[in-house]
Amino acid sequence: MTAMTQDCDALIAGMATAARRAARTLAAMTSIEKSAALDAAARAIRSDEAAILAANDEDMTRGKAAGLSSAMLDRLRLDPARVAAMADGVAAVAELRDPIGRVIDETLRPNGLKLQRVRVPLGVIAIVYESRPNVTADAGALCFKSGNAAILRGGSEARASNRAIHQAMQRGLALAGAPLDAIQLVPVADRAAVGAMLAAAGLIDMVVPRGGKSLVARVQAEARVPVLAHLDGINHVYVDRAADPGKAIDIAVNAKMRRTGICGAMETLLIDRGYAGGAALVGALLDAGCTVRGDAAAIALDPRVTVAEDADWDTEYLDAIASAAIVDGVAGAIAHIDAHGSHHTDAIVTEDKAAAERFLAEVDSAIVMHNASTQFADGGEFGLGAEIGISTGRLHARGPVALEGLTTYKWLVRGDGQTRP
Repeated sequence: MTAMTQDCDALIAGMATAARRAARTLAAMTSIEKSAALDAAARAIRSDEAAILAANDEDMTRGKAAGLSSAMLDRLRLDPARVAAMADGVAAVAELRDPIGRVIDETLRPNGLKLQRVRVPLGVIAIVYESRPNVTADAGALCFKSGNAAILRGGSEARASNRAIHQAMQRGLALAGAPLDAIQLVPVADRAAVGAMLAAAGLIDMVVPRGGKSLVARVQAEARVPVLAHLDGINHVYVDRAADPGKAIDIAVNAKMRRTGICGAMETLLIDRGYAGGAALVGALLDAGCTVRGDAAAIALDPRVTVAEDADWDTEYLDAIASAAIVDGVAGAIAHIDAHGSHHTDAIVTEDKAAAERFLAEVDSAIVMHNASTQFADGGEFGLGAEIGISTGRLHARGPVALEGLTTYKWLVRGDGQTRP
């Protein structure tokens, strides 16, 4: 074990211990107090806009020099509108209904015992993320409102931005008298710190990775604590033979091109062999600046379509590139998604209600849509205020994970002297 590893182990252990203490303080705070603290944090982000943007300029300059991809730079970039949206997101979380203490269900047993299941925090949550500095605010706010202490470890490419955002939030929490250790930022960029977090069983209750495939794969392979994650956003838009042509073009172009670098972007366009507007649909994507790689039938629609390799169907481009395939109806679309999808977000465009209901029922993804862009796969758009991530697994939470997804429950049993015979 190297000295750096030992130092990181000690650092994370100390942060987790402090986080546990802060979580106990959070448990005693009322919903009104937690909301007031987050409102103060949102105001601090707004007032520190200049400092946050200056820090982001530093990160962007360093990222360009390091050769970061256009998708990574888009995720990293902040501007006044994005800073305002970040602050608005924190304020929106403050206004959400507090899940803690909420009664899920209750029963009265024949022997007179009264049973309740009530929501409680998970405890200490570690978030390991890359590029997007807004995660610092979103994750911190969601954990705080749900009564969890957060340990945040952002990527080195966003270190100045993350630090500035964290400092603003800490100033807001301090003004409200809230525990500062409830939202901590790991101060070192060494990879050993991530390893220490993943090995901190008993100190950290859950880890959430947000970033590229290699980061998420490492977390899932090495973690000794529960992981809430998704590996890829290989999302499909299927245009059925009964699709409205105008809706199909608008949805497909928006799903791919609105922001190509987010996990909700469409990566594969599936077109029903019986759909008459295929050429116009593919042409609209190409005209919008998207490179399209397709099978033989898709190439026949437009000579600008290039040949798709086998790997294209399993690729999350996060760029202005899409694969396109012609399929035989809803069954063909579902079969393609089963073979190549990542269980993130998939959509059908159709005016045929039966086809839509079949797609919604049979596609096994965390989010399945009808006549809507996959770019809506976002906690804020779902009315959740923000999200800590999108889970594509089947346990605990699925889809955009917000306040409720950061809780568990416990049983409360009230008796009057009952003993078990």
